[in-house]
Amino acid sequence: MLPTIADVLALETVRRGSPRVVAGADRLDTKVRWVHVGEIADIAHLLRGGELVLTTGVALPEDPEKLADYIGELSSVGASGLVVELGRRFVRELPRAVTKAAEEHGLPVIVLTRETPFVQITESVHSRIIDIQLEELRASEQLHEVFTELSVEGASPAEVLAQVARLSGRPVLLENLAHQVLACESAGRDAGALLAGWETRSRAVAPAERTAYDPASGWLVTTVGARGQDWGRLILLCDSKPSPRDMVLAERAATTLALGRLLERHQESLERQAHGTILTGILTHAYADPDEAAARARAVGVPLTGRRLISVVIRPTEHIDQALDGQAQLGELAECTAAACRDARLPALVGALDQERVGVLLPLPPRTQAEPALTALAERLRGLCGAAFVLAAGSVVESIKDVRRSFLEAEQVAEVAVRQPDGRAYYRLPDLRLRGLLHLLRDDARLQTFAERELGPLLAHDAQRGGDLTRILRIYLDCGRNKAVAAQKAHLSRPAFYDRLRRLERILDTDLDDVESCLSLHVALLALESFRRENR
Repeated sequence: MLPTIADVLALETVRRGSPRVVAGADRLDTKVRWVHVGEIADIAHLLRGGELVLTTGVALPEDPEKLADYIGELSSVGASGLVVELGRRFVRELPRAVTKAAEEHGLPVIVLTRETPFVQITESVHSRIIDIQLEELRASEQLHEVFTELSVEGASPAEVLAQVARLSGRPVLLENLAHQVLACESAGRDAGALLAGWETRSRAVAPAERTAYDPASGWLVTTVGARGQDWGRLILLCDSKPSPRDMVLAERAATTLALGRLLERHQESLERQAHGTILTGILTHAYADPDEAAARARAVGVPLTGRRLISVVIRPTEHIDQALDGQAQLGELAECTAAACRDARLPALVGALDQERVGVLLPLPPRTQAEPALTALAERLRGLCGAAFVLAAGSVVESIKDVRRSFLEAEQVAEVAVRQPDGRAYYRLPDLRLRGLLHLLRDDARLQTFAERELGPLLAHDAQRGGDLTRILRIYLDCGRNKAVAAQKAHLSRPAFYDRLRRLERILDTDLDDVESCLSLHVALLALESFRRENR
């Protein structure tokens, strides 16, 4: 952190000149980037901003208007202040034109009443500035080493936050875009107090920049995300204005969290890695041409061209503990799945999709039905795999470019089925309803953004005023927009209920008689419910 004018005045070399502040006494906290000695009147064009100008005034003009212009030019280029040594040009005090102009422009002006070698002042201030810069450089290097090591080791968000708290001595939290806390390191503070009313408090802090300090809350907030896809915020709770080191610390931690999310991979056999790479390429549209994907699959013995394609997702019904070699557990399930496909004479791409799911792409001959193939795969897998699992399938598609849609369906079905398995051989899309879909997408930043866009003003209004308009909106929509029934369920008279609806329309800037608007609001409310339920 750069020294201030007050810091400069406290230096022994400056104090020997008996300094006296004659203008801008309320601006002594102005930062000093450098000290510049200059006797010419047109010095402003030589400055870059942040300089403390030292002068004896011997070359300054006699005309009061020109003296005022000199002060105005220094202020306009961002000079931090002016120090004038009395005795050569100005004997006892500065002209009134100088001090008046300095007060008008907010430029601190100091006079030295005793002769002082300017070189001693510049050496002292510059040494301090350089020492501060070296200290910041060493601190930045330390942060770089710490977070590079965390990135290489694939540290979890909890480990990253623990390092931030250790280095800053302050509480730090990671939240998603729905303002739900994903991880918290209290730094010795009461975690319950830190998290109390978190959603309401967080909604009130919305800085415009990616990294910014909010003085009202005392929060240093930085956005977390990569490749243009933001998914959360890192928040450092500060008792005072954060230092530049704190800003760098927060940004490095956010980068490490974003990289960790991008670089999560599983250790698998070479065959599973190859299959997984092809599946990932198809799902992320990494291949510019579907024929490229078909060629890569054909190279590993799985023909996709001219086949009906069905996507399958397999999930263990028991939680995989990543701390207990979870990658090996999922790798074993993937190998068993590949063996089951071979036993059933079903050539397929088989690979882990993430830390909890195994993906399968089954190419079926044109006249082959999906149901017998899925049944055969499930039966053989149960015979080979000791762990319980659910097998979910997406829709049958006719081309590689539609495989991603089929996989998304299978993933959604698997997410629902794994919570309440009923022993069926496999599960299909009809098992999924709207609430289940929103629950599956609860961590998706796009759904969180949608819910915030639809309901943000209403939630902020209720949070600020302790209102219940969100509950009124939910009752109105649950009653199919029947105002009479909704008023009765809300235990309000019809006029009072209608008045609340009008307030809702003003806050949300929407028409509650419009079916599509109400549909969007209802989906957003259901999504919000899934966020809050998961948080609890």
